[in-house]
Amino acid sequence: MADVFGWDPTVENYSGDTTLRTRSAQFGDGYQQKVADGINNRSTSYSLQFKGDETKISAILAFLDAHAGATSFLWSPPLRGQLLFTCEAYTEPTKDGDVYTVTATFKQTFAP
Repeated sequence: MADVFGWDPTVENYSGDTTLRTRSAQFGDGYQQKVADGINNRSTSYSLQFKGDETKISAILAFLDAHAGATSFLWSPPLRGQLLFTCEAYTEPTKDGDVYTVTATFKQTFAP
């Protein structure tokens, strides 16, 4: 069973993109036919920002480093339920007083 990423991102700088892969055939009379490309043709990615104290941000970084961008984990985006994601890129923490900020990109995957 995959690990669960349990930290909530901040609302600011929170964005997601969905891609729906299709295949199409263009015919000579202008007609085009499209179908979904595979059973998992819908994939999402999220740019997430996390703010917190040293303990919280260190725990998030340790979690992401332990998964090394290759091992998927469970995370629940809004209105979607729990899905599998990987994180291959995140920013190094910045510090403002006692608050640290990290931005990470989560990409949906379909295999543990």
